[in-house]
Order: sequence, then C-alpha cells, then structure tokens
Amino acid sequence: MKIVSKLPEVGTTIFSIMSSMAAQYDAINLSQGYPDFDVPSELAERLNHYTVSGYNQYPPMHGVAYLREQIARKVNELYAVSANVDSEITITSGATEALFVAIQTLVGNGDEVIVFDPAFDSYDPAIRLAGGKTIHIPLSGNSFSIDWERVRESITPRTKAIIINSPHNPTGSVISRVDLDQLAELASNNDLVVISDEVYEHMVFDGQQHNTVAAHPGLRDRSFVISSFGKTYHATGWKVGYCIAAPALTIEFRKIHQFVTFTTHTPTQWAIADYMDHHPEHHRGLPAFYQEKRDLFSQALKEIGFGLVPSRGTYFQVVTYDALSDLPDIEFVKVLTQKVGVAAIPVSVFCDAPAELSLVRFCFAKKNDTLLEAAHRLESHFS
Repeated sequence: MKIVSKLPEVGTTIFSIMSSMAAQYDAINLSQGYPDFDVPSELAERLNHYTVSGYNQYPPMHGVAYLREQIARKVNELYAVSANVDSEITITSGATEALFVAIQTLVGNGDEVIVFDPAFDSYDPAIRLAGGKTIHIPLSGNSFSIDWERVRESITPRTKAIIINSPHNPTGSVISRVDLDQLAELASNNDLVVISDEVYEHMVFDGQQHNTVAAHPGLRDRSFVISSFGKTYHATGWKVGYCIAAPALTIEFRKIHQFVTFTTHTPTQWAIADYMDHHPEHHRGLPAFYQEKRDLFSQALKEIGFGLVPSRGTYFQVVTYDALSDLPDIEFVKVLTQKVGVAAIPVSVFCDAPAELSLVRFCFAKKNDTLLEAAHRLESHFS
C-alpha cells in the first residue's frame, strides 16, 4: 500500500525528542513547556465534582454556556472587551485545535499566510495542509521585534492572513499597542485577517499589560483571538482553549470545528468555569507568580555566564551561550541533557531557515527547588 505523505518533512517534534531524552538521561526537563507543580486543589476538586455528578455527556458544540459566560466576564474586566457569549466565543480542545481550525477557515489553495520566526511549530503544517504557503519573516534583533516595513513589502494579492503570537513563544517578547496600530493599518488596507495566539496572556511582567487584539478597534472584527486554559491553570494536559471572533468569522470557524473535535471534555469545561467564577484572583496573580520564578532562574543563569534575552512574558527564558560553548544549538542542548542533566530547546528549530543562533530556551514553569537544582547542575558543569 502506497501512502503519499501530506507532510513529508515533518517528523517527531523537538519537544517530544527532548522530553524523551530527558527521561532517558534523568535530566531536569526544562525543554517542554509544562509545570512540574499541580493544578489548584480546588480546581481539581471541581473536576471530580462534575465528573461524579453526571456532567459527562456531550455539551453544546461551541462549549458549555457557563464557561463562555466566564470568558466574556474575564475579557470585559481585563480588557474592556464585550464578547457575545453565543455568537463570538467558541470552546476548543486546546489552543492548537483553535489555531488549526482558524487556519483551515481562512486558507485555501495558493493563499499566503505571514508568520514571524522563531514561530511555534504548529502554524506552518496547518497552513500547508490547507493548501497555503507560509511566508516566514524573521523577528528583528535581540528584542525580537516585528519589522513592519518588511511585512508591508511581503504582502501580495495572495496574502490572506497574518499570525501573531504575544506573549511570544519561544522568545518572551510582547507586542506593543504601536505594533497593533501598524498591524491594523496593514490588515485594513489589504483586507487581511489576523490570527492572534495569546495563550500566555496572563504572563506579562514588569508591570506591563497584555495588548490583546480583541481590544483594538481596527482589529476586533477581522481577527481570531485564541487563548488557553492549560497555561493559565497549570493543566496543559487538559487541552481546553477558546477562540473569540466576530460573528461572521465564528460562523465559519464553527463549521470546521464541529468536524475536527465537535466539542471538548464536558466536566473539565464545567470545572474551569466554576473556578473562574469563584477565583478570578488566580489569573490576576499569575504575572507576579511567574515573574518571581523568572527572576530567580535568570539571575542564576546570568551568574553562570549565559546571556539573557529579555523575557517580558510567557514562562520561557531564552539565553545566549557564546561565552560557554561554540557548539551549534542542537548539539549544545544534547550536551546539556546527556552530560549536565538539564534539558532545553534549541531556538533554531522554530525557524524556517535556521541560522547559527546560539540561543536555547528554558522553561521556568517549575518549582523553585527544581529551578535551583537545574542552576546548580549547570554551574557545576560550566564553572
């Protein structure tokens, strides 16, 4: 039987490879982006409550109303955004599903989509599966900012959409209001749709505020805004996310969503909604919670000799290692895992045309003891 691969260049993701290697060498896994601490105990209790109380059958295709109501309440309180519970909010099986569905909603044969490298690895395959072409534009400098003039020059009659990600994985950069103004001008002038990946919206540091596309008047009606409860509630394995979009976009989004997952795990939706309703202090406290971890770990890395790329959001710290090694980044993370006992991710794997970046990404969504032990192992090796 002959099978022609639709993604012939795609193999096992670097995240799976590094996590497997970390297990093999008993390394501290700072590669894949998940916490080593548990979900809030009351949230876990609420999941059990709804499971044993019979909330186990199909919910509405677009999500449990209680959860959609809590999302609408949250975005209104945080961003002064009014989102219609019935016509603009859709619950998805993780942000990855929402991203995939948004791309399939927009992109057809020959359409072009602009993404910014380093880019999360699910964007490009989804675009290609839709028959589209990914236009990769590198982010600029140590701040990993967007060169809007280069974006303007890259737009063609075939450009259908632009994907942005803020706070940005893997670099930790964040988009400013000025950036959104530039994006709105380009989107309006060229009739483009924006897909905004905002899964780390509650992890913005140093007193800054998250700039959501949903709150920008020039982008609100031409955007899919996607977020994730897995990141917010330390429950990446629960795979629950959501998409906010104007009614016309949501109608088309749901047509595809219903044939991808149809709906999402029922008791989890109820549990998250209940917890959001009674504990909004959780997401409000996340910036300080993660900033403390960032500062603890980044100071230790700096003392070892790593160069810090400013992490203004997410729970990732990107570092340069030129002062410590001249190995390419993929080889360097293998050495870290096998000989040092700390697993990281090479940033070059997020780029379409990798250069010699000498950049690696550490995840600091870990217990403080875990971070300190990782720093101790790194210091012992490089001192």
